[in-house]
Amino acid sequence: MTYRVAEAAEILAVSDDTVRRWVEAGRLPSQRSEGRTTVAGTDLAELAEQLVTSGELAERDRTHANAVSARNRMSGIVTRVKRDAVMAQVEMICGPYRVVSLMSSDAADELSLEPGVRAIASVKSTNVVVEVPR
Repeated sequence: MTYRVAEAAEILAVSDDTVRRWVEAGRLPSQRSEGRTTVAGTDLAELAEQLVTSGELAERDRTHANAVSARNRMSGIVTRVKRDAVMAQVEMICGPYRVVSLMSSDAADELSLEPGVRAIASVKSTNVVVEVPR
């Protein structure tokens, strides 16, 4: 799976220009096809994981509610899938957030979840912790 620059920017919740700078600097490998710059999903997933681990995405101001879509749905990219015979642990980066989901291995297989696949995390919770920024 490959993504255009604008799609990669949307997934990481950064500007198109930021993604282009990462491509130009060699931080995000890219390919040119049909006159467009594209990035491999696996490369984008790897960069997303590095950005969250290093704190580069987490440092963004999280008070902008429009950075996350309504109804607790967050678009992102799968960065890791750990499977056993029964269960799968699916990790995603959704903008500056790391989301982990546990599901059956069958469900992960049916959705073809692998690193680099774009997915939407829908969160439903009966207990939500609310924080106020400093």
